[in-house]
Amino acid sequence: MPDSSSDVSAALPPSPRPVRFWFRGAITAVDVVDPTRSVLDWLREEQRAVGTKEGCNEGDCGACTVVVGTLEGDGQLALRAINACIQFLPMLDGKALFTVEDLRALTGGTALHPVQQAMVDCHGSQCGFCTPGFVMSLWALYEGRATAPARQDVADALAGNLCRFTGYRPILDAGMRMFAAPRLALSRAPIVAALAQLRADPPLACGRAGARFVAPRTLDELARLRAAQPEARIVAGATDVGLWVTKR
Repeated sequence: MPDSSSDVSAALPPSPRPVRFWFRGAITAVDVVDPTRSVLDWLREEQRAVGTKEGCNEGDCGACTVVVGTLEGDGQLALRAINACIQFLPMLDGKALFTVEDLRALTGGTALHPVQQAMVDCHGSQCGFCTPGFVMSLWALYEGRATAPARQDVADALAGNLCRFTGYRPILDAGMRMFAAPRLALSRAPIVAALAQLRADPPLACGRAGARFVAPRTLDELARLRAAQPEARIVAGATDVGLWVTKR
């Protein structure tokens, strides 16, 4: 929740702290100055993780798709494909982030992941610009199921990804083919343990005076912050606020 004045100080958590999330096999801490810095910009500019592409920069094309993991109430890890271009970096706090570079690491670095190999085998990439985004959406589907889905389920999982050259038939073929290869599932236990550890962190407050991001964890905390700073912008998924940042 970015704010525009210092009036909220009394309602803030005791001290600002870094944004902390699971990334590349460990908990990563990032000091955030600009709370509207996108995950996409951080990946490309700070991490040189350039497999995640910038296409439309408005959450429409899916070239920037990454996968975010959250710890659900039942202690299970839920993986969801998101658009990195309109996701603010502080929104990763307490979560896990996966990019296309992570997939080969899951194989030990010796081969392509079954999702990637299926794209190769089915000729699912022509120019290749959109391919990492498709792969990540397919990987989220792959991790969410133990058996092959219906073809329509694959199409639904790719509804946020656009391709201007290859055409969708071979990509959908790849989405079916990836389940025929020997299973290569993500090792979830260390990630679940890390996210459980992150739950002990104090509520997030980061940014700078005049542009802060605060993430209350209870309704009472939210009420106090709202009363102290009624003009602050409340952010949920950032699918609208993210566009204000990228397009203005």
